[in-house]
Amino acid sequence: MSELYLMTTIIDRKQTKRFVSFYQQCGVHVTLNTAGRGTAVSEMLDYFGLESSEKTVLFSSVTDTSWKVVRRGLQRKMKIDVPGTGVAFLVPVSSIGGKRQLRFLTEQQNFTKGEESTLKGTKYELLVVIANQGYTDQIMDAARAVGAAGGTVIHAKGTGMQRAERFLGVSLAAEKEMIFIVVKVRDKQKIMRAIMDHVGLDSEAQSIVFSLPVTDTAGMRLVEADDEEEQSTQPQQ
Repeated sequence: MSELYLMTTIIDRKQTKRFVSFYQQCGVHVTLNTAGRGTAVSEMLDYFGLESSEKTVLFSSVTDTSWKVVRRGLQRKMKIDVPGTGVAFLVPVSSIGGKRQLRFLTEQQNFTKGEESTLKGTKYELLVVIANQGYTDQIMDAARAVGAAGGTVIHAKGTGMQRAERFLGVSLAAEKEMIFIVVKVRDKQKIMRAIMDHVGLDSEAQSIVFSLPVTDTAGMRLVEADDEEEQSTQPQQ
């Protein structure tokens, strides 16, 4: 059994093609990239020899076996440990909304799905929805109908789409949107199911959804207050 992770890489924007090519050589073909901006002041940029704070953020799915190969290459070939080059980190994936979505995310990586992983005592999880551009409203409508609150949208461009078409049997657009939705653990399955049923791979949105564990939160007081009010109004057994 393998573990699956969302690998996030933050690099100088000029290095985007170089890093995407490197990941493909490592067997990580499906990557989403979006623009970012560093917050370092100019003095820090000068200190590290950087010309700009313009960044690219890459999102990829990797197994624990793939990560060992990728990590070694990042250190030896890409020199990621050199100050100013970039940073890569992993977040464990707790569940994925369907077998085809799993095959899309792990294309050509050896992965055996085990039991859904959970962290004890957590109240929330982060749903990550990858969809064709322009379908955010439909996705959020489906999610809100079964209890989700708001979401955050990031515009991204996907690589490896043509390769994935071969086994998904559908045409995939390169322009993507990533929607981040923090949900209660108890509501996660029904929200993922609603997204899969209404705006999944068989729809024009072609959404893929998976979840990441959240160990703690701030700013969710209204949601938690609603929970407490709901519990207080329930009849005693």
